[in-house]
Amino acid sequence: MPDPVTLQLTDPDDPALQSCLRAYARFLTRTLPEEGPDPFPLPLPDAADYRPPRGAVLLARQADLALGCVCLHGLSPERGEVKRLYVAPKARGQGLARRLMRAIEDQARSLGYTSLVLDTNHRLTAAVALYLSDGWAPCPPYSGPPATRWFAKSL
Repeated sequence: MPDPVTLQLTDPDDPALQSCLRAYARFLTRTLPEEGPDPFPLPLPDAADYRPPRGAVLLARQADLALGCVCLHGLSPERGEVKRLYVAPKARGQGLARRLMRAIEDQARSLGYTSLVLDTNHRLTAAVALYLSDGWAPCPPYSGPPATRWFAKSL
């Protein structure tokens, strides 16, 4: 029987998280090639914003293997932003993205946020479907490309 998949709070500079974020960047480069080879800088230049008391980072692991991640940072004292939800291809279809999203929403509540926003691209159809099915509502744009869809959720 395989080891269970656990969700752990981690630091934005954790090497396992960096590995997961590099995999996410490669996925975005393949999916949105017009955005260029480096869709976001690594390590995260704003890593402090993803640490408590303003943020949180969750890493999904199975034994020592990083399978997914999601990040949260504050936009205001009441509002947080979810960033960089990623699940490795071998772990997709098992509800891990939903688990990560619900866990980061719990972290946001614990940090005092009452609402969350996120942005995505319409070509990330699985992500869009997840957000819509999990209570996120379309909202006005608050960021630029490569985002083409924006969502908000009250906590």
